[in-house]
Amino acid sequence: MNSVAKTASDYLSLVKFIHTVFAMPFALIGFTLAVTAPGIQFSIRLLLLVILCMIFARNAAMGFNRLADRKFDSLNPRTSSREIPTGTISARSAVIFVILNAVLFIITTGFINRLTLFLSPVALLIILGYSLTKRITYLCHFILGLGLSLAPAGAYISVTGRFSLLPVIYSFIVLTWVSGFDIIYALEDEEFDKINHLHSIPSSAGKRKALVISSVVHLVTFILVVIAGILGKGHYLYWIGAGIFSVLLIWQHHLVKADDLSRVTLAFQTTNGIASIIFAAFVILDLIFLR
Repeated sequence: MNSVAKTASDYLSLVKFIHTVFAMPFALIGFTLAVTAPGIQFSIRLLLLVILCMIFARNAAMGFNRLADRKFDSLNPRTSSREIPTGTISARSAVIFVILNAVLFIITTGFINRLTLFLSPVALLIILGYSLTKRITYLCHFILGLGLSLAPAGAYISVTGRFSLLPVIYSFIVLTWVSGFDIIYALEDEEFDKINHLHSIPSSAGKRKALVISSVVHLVTFILVVIAGILGKGHYLYWIGAGIFSVLLIWQHHLVKADDLSRVTLAFQTTNGIASIIFAAFVILDLIFLR
């Protein structure tokens, strides 16, 4: 592998680019909701700008997260092999990477419309601020969910220049879905968080109660999926996608037990990545062909 490819690979690993599958499909739902509305035309230019905004914003957020947590990452056996603790990417280079992506995000929103440009600093404040919340509150999981939840509403605003109820419902779906599975992901660091005075629901409530809380949060996700289907007048494709998504919500809770965390990665990454892609595909097909 040549040096350029190696560097690109390192930065893709730094930001866990594969995790883009969590929010990007919902951004595409928001975009499709907009372009299938009466009087709105599809624009490949806007689609590309929305995708770029998602990439730049996520790169900035994940890069900042790795910078903010580099001390803890170096102490945690689970994360000590990450790029900054090992010196693969220097802290200085990571700072430049974060600033560059944040600036590109703001510039890109300016090519969309005034409202997205005006809201871009607020979005950055939320998605970057999440990285510091684990130091002050066990509700950090919900701040992460809030950051990712900007995707569907933000994409809708990018096309229409206005707010609407249905994309906001999808944003709440993302908020509760992400918060619920992030609680599961945090189970692995329960003891580490306690020792290092970091806050999370598992470190505050214990593994068993954390799993119960995650289940309740995902129950709210299911209810919101039903509400979105009713308000959006979803047809059979929507409900097929909603059914698969709901089954996968339940499946991840079957995979992880308080006394067996061996399948946390399967539940967190694989199951939720598949759930997001399948749900978005069916929702988008429903909107395009059955509306």
